[in-house]
Formats: sequence, structure tokens, C-alpha cells
Amino acid sequence: MGRRRQRRGQRVDGLLLLDKPVGLTSNAALQKAKRLFKAAKAGHTGSLDPLASGLLPICFGEATKVSGFLLDADKEYEVVLQFGCQTATGDREGEVVARSDARPASEAAFAAVLADFEGEIEQLPPMYSALKHEGRRLYELARAGRTVERQPRRVRIERLELLGFEPDAARLRVRCSKGTYVRTLVEDIARACGCLAHVVALRRTRVGCFEAGQMIGFPALEAAAAGGEAALQRLLRPVDAALADWPALELGGQQAYFLLQGHAVSGAAGRRPGHVRLYAADRRFLGIGEVLGDGRVAPRRLIRQSPADVGRQAS
Repeated sequence: MGRRRQRRGQRVDGLLLLDKPVGLTSNAALQKAKRLFKAAKAGHTGSLDPLASGLLPICFGEATKVSGFLLDADKEYEVVLQFGCQTATGDREGEVVARSDARPASEAAFAAVLADFEGEIEQLPPMYSALKHEGRRLYELARAGRTVERQPRRVRIERLELLGFEPDAARLRVRCSKGTYVRTLVEDIARACGCLAHVVALRRTRVGCFEAGQMIGFPALEAAAAGGEAALQRLLRPVDAALADWPALELGGQQAYFLLQGHAVSGAAGRRPGHVRLYAADRRFLGIGEVLGDGRVAPRRLIRQSPADVGRQAS
């Protein structure tokens, strides 16, 4: 058997609410943050295009176990769209494929069209997206000049607010479900107005319970890195912060011990079935559990504990 390769870097656990700048891919931003923290393990939750800026939660270490729940969370964006042309990518970086002199009749008329897009709608995924077709990303096929058939997807637009309007441009706030393509939404809204449009600026301002005011940019990160490891650690949020709007359940010592061994345990009588945050009696976060119909709670995603902590629960 080959020797198991050791992961480089140190153990870092927690969430960084990064303010990704325009011009960087999400992966490049992730790698830069990972280097600053000298972290062994990290991942981001939901890509932002290089054109886009804003909230990119980065999960270090044990926080990667909750990243999927952030991927599923609602998102909020501020988007600036420009009327007059449509591009191949739906944004200002793409080649212009169509032009039109048509504009919305008025701000009021445009606002009325926006109201029609709130709630559940169907979107056709754009060719310039990360979805796969026969093992290849759609954007790879698009760059090769290929267009393939895509199936419409249902998404939900929770809120669509007009923040500013000019004859040639508009600014919107969009709160939406996961999987929503804001570029496609802009094109569809413009089409409903009888005109063309594309995205010229996009900023993500919310992911689940996290908001724009909590973000940290690279200048602040680099300044903290110069102050040492402890200064960087203070910028991280605890793993359970990603689940702050979930119900919590505290377990006694024996219950916590057996749950950490992978067993469903009692302690959730009267609770509604579903996911919960799990804590030991000392308020240590244990992970994610699922309340079952029989009043027990089953482990679903557990956070690694130190041997000393596990032993304490058994005693």
C-alpha cells in the first residue's frame, strides 16, 4: 500500500465572509485566502463570476461540513443592467450579439414588469454556465461555438426591488433561491419590456443569514496576516454561525457521547422533525442532526471533537 499523502498546511476551522473583488475567479480568491491562513483545507460556497464582487463565504477545515447548507441558502444581489444590447455571456464581458433602440416606456412600466417576475419562475440555464452536458461544462462548449439543448429549471425570486432607473440603465436588488441566474433574469425582464439588456455590474450582498456588512476584504486580511495567526483567527466565525437560523438542541453527556459514535439518541421528544444544530451541555457544537418522528435525533454531519472532549462525555 502506498503511503497516505499528508495535507500541507495547518488546521484552521471556521468561516470567513470574504468580500471577493471584481476580476478574481472564486477559486483564485479561495486560494489566496487559504495561503494567508496557511490552511490545510478550505472550500467556497457558491461561485461568483470574475465580473461579480461581494459575499463569498469560505469554509476552513470542519466548516466545510456545513458548506452544502450554505450552497442551498437564498442569495441576494445588487445588479446594474444596461439597456440596448444583448451579449453572448449576458454581461459586459461578452460579445454583442444583438442591438435594439427600444427602451422601457417609463420607470413605472418597468417596475410593473418586475412584479411579474416575483415568485416561482422558469429559467433556461445560459450556455455560459458551469452546468455539465455529457461531462463538459456548458461554458466550455459555448467557447467552442457549440450550443446544446437545456431544460428549463424552476427557481424562486423572493424579492425584486427597483433601486434606480435611467433611460439606458437600471439598478435592482434581487433576493432569490439557489440556482438562479441573474444574467438570465435580466435578459428575461428586458425581453418582457420589449427591449434588450445585459449585466454591467453584479454584487452579492447576502448568503443565507450572512449580510454584506459582515464581509472582510483582502486589504483587511493582509493587514491581519501581518499581525500574526491570532489576528487572522479573530476574523473567522465559528462553524455553527452558518446555521444560526436553525433550531438548536442540547444533549446530555451520555446522549452526546453515543451520538458522536454514530447512534441516534433520545432527547428530541416534542420536536418537529427536521435538521437541528446539536450542542453538548457545555455549549460545544457537535454538528448537524435530524430529529426523527419517534423523538430521537440522528447524527447527520458531525464536527470532529478532541479525544479529551469525547472522553468527558462518556464519564
